[in-house]
Amino acid sequence: MRLSFVLAEMVQGLRRNLAMTVSVVLVTFVSLTFVGASILLQTQIDKLKDDWYDRVEVTAYLCPQDSPQPACAAGEATDEQVAALQAVVDDQLAGDVETVYLETKADAYEAFAERYPDGYQGVPLTEDDMQASLRLKLVDPEQDYAVVNDVLTGRPGVESVEDERAVFEPLFHALNRASILAAGLAGVMLLAAVLLITTTIRLSAHSRRRETRIMRLVGASTWFIQMPFLLEGAIAAVLGAGLAVGGLLLGVKYLVVDWLEQSVDWVAYVDAGDVLQIAPVLVGIAFLLAIVSSFLTLRRFTRV
Repeated sequence: MRLSFVLAEMVQGLRRNLAMTVSVVLVTFVSLTFVGASILLQTQIDKLKDDWYDRVEVTAYLCPQDSPQPACAAGEATDEQVAALQAVVDDQLAGDVETVYLETKADAYEAFAERYPDGYQGVPLTEDDMQASLRLKLVDPEQDYAVVNDVLTGRPGVESVEDERAVFEPLFHALNRASILAAGLAGVMLLAAVLLITTTIRLSAHSRRRETRIMRLVGASTWFIQMPFLLEGAIAAVLGAGLAVGGLLLGVKYLVVDWLEQSVDWVAYVDAGDVLQIAPVLVGIAFLLAIVSSFLTLRRFTRV
């Protein structure tokens, strides 16, 4: 196979169908941008889960004065009840609880005063208005809450047991739905890219049917005839993938690093490294789409 001839035919084909080639590049760019955005969004969700779930605690709120809960009928939790609860955690929940911390009313008031120096919604509170609690750090926040809840709920001195994961779950559900939506749009755009690639290759093959007949007559192999067309589709698709990677890099830089990260700096965000990790995947998807679409299209036009 003469490489120079194949490359010359490929360049000629790109020139003849320049408008369609540009269309393939743009549609591939848009579709793979959606694919990359979907992957990055799922990566962001995983980072948030890893970061926030590591901080999640289960809080066992101890009985305050005048609580309506049956377990608090005797009034405010006593030191003996607190000691008994800590013993239960050490004995029955040793494999589920990593650490346990007693937050007294004084500790709770100190944290409250630091967060709300002017009082909550303008209402000043005192230490007596606070509620003591046991803060439990779980070994596996996604699995161990039910066990801890079953063991501690209803015990004397415990008003309620609350899982802080409940605060984050609606956010994760919303992000997961956004990721699914982006993946669905990416699928539609990839289908459009496939159809456009097949149309472009079909037009290119039809415009060069005279050259194809001559090559058949002189004994050229099927691969030799098909190679310029395959390269045309592959180059257009890979250029689109390159633009998608560039677009994602710019999006991460200006939207995430320069904006979100400066506004909310306590969250672990995706960065350029995550984009570069998925870049080979996007290029590979583009290349496979182009090659498969072109090969299936060319079977009827270049059969020897």
